[in-house]
Amino acid sequence: MSDKRFAKRRTGFRASQRIAETILDYVGQTPATTEDWNRKPAARARAIARRAAGQAAVTAGSLTLPPGPLGWLTLLPELRALWHLQTQMVADIAGCHGKTAVLGREEMLYCLFRHTDPQAVRDLVSQIGNRFVVQRAARPEIQSVVLKIGLHISQRLIGKGLSRWIPVFGALGASAYAYYDTARVAQTAIDFFSGIIDEQAEEAPHIDH
Repeated sequence: MSDKRFAKRRTGFRASQRIAETILDYVGQTPATTEDWNRKPAARARAIARRAAGQAAVTAGSLTLPPGPLGWLTLLPELRALWHLQTQMVADIAGCHGKTAVLGREEMLYCLFRHTDPQAVRDLVSQIGNRFVVQRAARPEIQSVVLKIGLHISQRLIGKGLSRWIPVFGALGASAYAYYDTARVAQTAIDFFSGIIDEQAEEAPHIDH
């Protein structure tokens, strides 16, 4: 393996770690919501989703505007801004379904990244019809899942980074993607919180006597 390829992989791994740390910051604490149980949660959840998707599009487009190398500096802040909006949206959707109490880090990871990396979150939440089984995981397991997601996202960032060299079209593309991504997160959250949620306790380690 050449030094150049090794350096690229090492840089990619560092980027994955930074992204993973950022994700953990957002899923570690569930944001507060002012949404209470709604008699028509589906309609209210769709309204919440439309508002959040619109905000995400505006935010991503404005952060993408700096041209050339300066645009690369906006990549992580763009992700942080997007996840800030999306975690609040998920909390609000849980609230209007009357299920704020069941929203933890496993549920948040599932809602945020099921459409992005379904393989990474499949051990946290499994679905059988409209029933969702949530497996509580220890912190090392959560970190492992988040690192896989971070690696997946960092690989995509190279393509996204290229849009920084084309300011106008890059901004439009980033806005469209942020809207689409947020809408997908919203749909996952709506399906999840409108279903039956069954929480499984974290398995205790087996100790031989």
